Formats: sequence, C-alpha cells, structure tokens
Amino acid sequence: MTSDRGARPGRRRTVRRPGDITFHGAALASGLTILAILAGVAIFLVVEAAPVLTADPEELTAGGFGRYVLPLIAGTVIASVIAMVVATPVAVGIALFISHYAHRRVGTSVGFVVDLLAAVPSVVFGMWGWQVLAPRMVPLYRWLEANLGFIPVFGSASSTGRTLMTASLVLAVMILPIITSVSREVFLQTPRLHEEAALALGATKWEMIRTAVLPFGMPGVIGGTMLGLGRALGETMAVAIILSPGVFTWVLIDSGNSTIPAEIALNFPEASGLRLSELIGAGLVLFLITLAVNLLARWVVARRADFSGAN
Repeated sequence: MTSDRGARPGRRRTVRRPGDITFHGAALASGLTILAILAGVAIFLVVEAAPVLTADPEELTAGGFGRYVLPLIAGTVIASVIAMVVATPVAVGIALFISHYAHRRVGTSVGFVVDLLAAVPSVVFGMWGWQVLAPRMVPLYRWLEANLGFIPVFGSASSTGRTLMTASLVLAVMILPIITSVSREVFLQTPRLHEEAALALGATKWEMIRTAVLPFGMPGVIGGTMLGLGRALGETMAVAIILSPGVFTWVLIDSGNSTIPAEIALNFPEASGLRLSELIGAGLVLFLITLAVNLLARWVVARRADFSGAN
C-alpha cells in the first residue's frame, strides 16, 4: 500500500512537455544571439576605431578626432530632437483621433494611410525634401531671418532651403508612423471600465482622455517616441540628400551642418587608412548615443510602469 503521508496537500508537480522545453530553448537562444550580435558589433567598432585614438592629431581630418566628431554629434542630436518635438504631438493627436474620435471605418482608413508612410523608402523622402519641401521653405526662412534674426538660430537664411531644419522636418514625417502606431495600440488597450467610470462621474470626452487614457498610455507613448528618436538618429540617405554639408553652425535655417550617418554614407566608399578608422569611430559614437537613448527610454518607462492605469 502506498502511503501519501509525506506528500504536501495542494501541490502538484509541474510536468514540462517537450514542446515547452523546445520553445524555452529557442527563446533563450534567440535572446542570447541578439546579445552576441550586439557585443560583436561593439567589439568591431572599438577595434577598428582604435587607431584614431593613438594617431597624430595632424593626420586626422580636423586636427583631432574630437574636433571632427563633435560638430557631427551636434548636428545629429539637433536634427533628431527637432524631429521628435515636431512629430510627437502630431502622432499622439492622430492616435487619439483614430482610437477615440473617428468612426471605426474612418479610423481604420486613416491608420492604414499613416502606416503606409513607414513603407516609403528613405531615398524617396530625401528626394521629396530636396525637390519639393526645401524650395517651399525658403520664403519662411527669409521671414524668420527678417523678423527673428536677433535669435542666433535664425541669424541667416539659406537661398536653397537645404538646411538642418528642412532635414529635421523630413525626419519628423519619417518617424510619424512609428509613434502613431505604438500610441494608437496603447490607447486602444485602455480598460473600458476606466473610461466609463470617468464619463459616469460627469467628465467630458477630453477630460476622460486626459484622466484615463493618457495616463494609461503614457509609457507606450514614451516607448514609441524613443523608437522614433532611434530611427531619426540613424537615418542616412534622406539627410544626406537634403543637406549640403559644410561647416557646423547653430543657425538652423542656413546651409551647412551634417550628421554622423550622412557623413559616413557620403565618405565611406572612398575612405581608407586613418580616414576609414575615423568614420568607424564616428559610427561608434553614434552607436553609444543610440544605446544611451534606449537605456534612458527603458528607465523612463520603468518609472512610469507603477501607474499605468491598469492597476
């Protein structure tokens, strides 16, 4: 007779089926593969960029790697931040319209059109920015110079419109579908009971959105914004086509400036020796900036996760 005296009541042994073990192993291997690839890219960049750190500054492009890369960092960050500031409010507004204001058929159609923007190649956006947007921005830039020229960023206007501001606006259009898609999906997941409770207490539709929908979806909006910022930081062809590279200037509506991706794309094919290491070093700096942005996004989202509206 088998005795159950030593068995604990209410506890059952978990049986792991072969399919669960296989899936667990595949998922673990995928995660480790991503980490290995990321580490491999970092090691490659560090090794290839190392000669720049020990080379004679006179042998480098601008008399030193720091003097070469700092203007590119400034151009990259400024263009990306402007794009994010312009695109985020528009994207959140479109997401709210699709999820809470528009009729279902209208919202679906608008969402489909916005998602199509993500399928447009970068080179098409670059040609559009160069041939269409840039010439139409010239009158605005001249007005800004005439009326706000006392502000350093509007000190002088370009006659071609191929400026950092134009590139930033094109980047804003490019990251718009990313932020919109993420925000829309998060807003649609807002608990229905929270929305009905706010309306039952006498809140208007906007008050309901402000008190129930936005707090719930804010971590997702931040995540989508950081994804868009990452896309803007790494964009190459559109910026390279629009900008006419030159000496860095803080004037946003004047010609000149460049970004790290555009600099690499324009000079990498003919580069060799220290010049090649210099460009790879710039890529390493961009890699570190992107990594820092993603870590910051994870930290911000984690801080807001305690109040997501779903607890």
